[in-house]
Amino acid sequence: MTVRRFPVVASAALALIALSACARTDANGAPAGDAPSSNAPGTGGDLVLRMTSEGGFVPAERVVGRIPEVSVYADGRVITEGPVPAIYPGPAMPNLQVTTITREQVTALAQEAQAAGVRTGSDLGQPGVADAPNTRIDVIVDGTTQSVSVMALREAQENDPRLTPEQRAARVKLVKFADKLRGYGTGPQSQPYRAAKVAALAQPYVRQNDGMPGEFTPVAWPGPALPGENLNPNVKIGCVVADGPAVQAAATKGKANQQTPWTSGSDQFRITFRPLLPDENGCADLRKQK
Repeated sequence: MTVRRFPVVASAALALIALSACARTDANGAPAGDAPSSNAPGTGGDLVLRMTSEGGFVPAERVVGRIPEVSVYADGRVITEGPVPAIYPGPAMPNLQVTTITREQVTALAQEAQAAGVRTGSDLGQPGVADAPNTRIDVIVDGTTQSVSVMALREAQENDPRLTPEQRAARVKLVKFADKLRGYGTGPQSQPYRAAKVAALAQPYVRQNDGMPGEFTPVAWPGPALPGENLNPNVKIGCVVADGPAVQAAATKGKANQQTPWTSGSDQFRITFRPLLPDENGCADLRKQK
């Protein structure tokens, strides 16, 4: 049996239609002055639905700092990864977008997730694809979490002989639901998500042999001393949590990008920034990710 190897490529943002009926929001994208609906799963900023990518052939710092593709909260916030400019080096800060929907729409999404096959124990098979990530979707209703993790959800061939007809049909349903979720990050109602706290994943700075002339200008790190506690001892990735607005201001003023050296004390570090989401508190939440 031939096994295809999945190449690592940057996928283009999908131009999908976002749901409308948005509520008023504050500067951080949270609903303003709107009372909770009794039929919404959870209350306030509780997490209701999340889609993440797990595994795959990616750098270690991208594993521990991986941003969920979509996070839906009971108060109506939908936080997604927005489009990334095709430039090198890329921007220092990830482009997270927030869209606000009604609580009725949140409830409907939770129901659609379950109808699409998000149920613990669902078997969607293992296609003949190597190095592709798993797509994981969790839905939380009445304090109970239903989860499904699917290997190579998009990369598998429709006629893959390792999949049964039932597994292929289940994958089609789940892909349609995943496409709907991804559409929130490209709609006209989305706006930048400004995280109150940002985790800095720090490694010793090493000049990259990238063929670019000159050195990148160092920027002073405005948060706690780097590198912080190790998230991945094997590759020495440290983590500290800093004030989001202060980090954003330093990155903007210093014209930082993904290759910028950040100075902390007498040392320099390369940082992967990970804005913390409303249900996350610190580095321990990132250590749990796969």
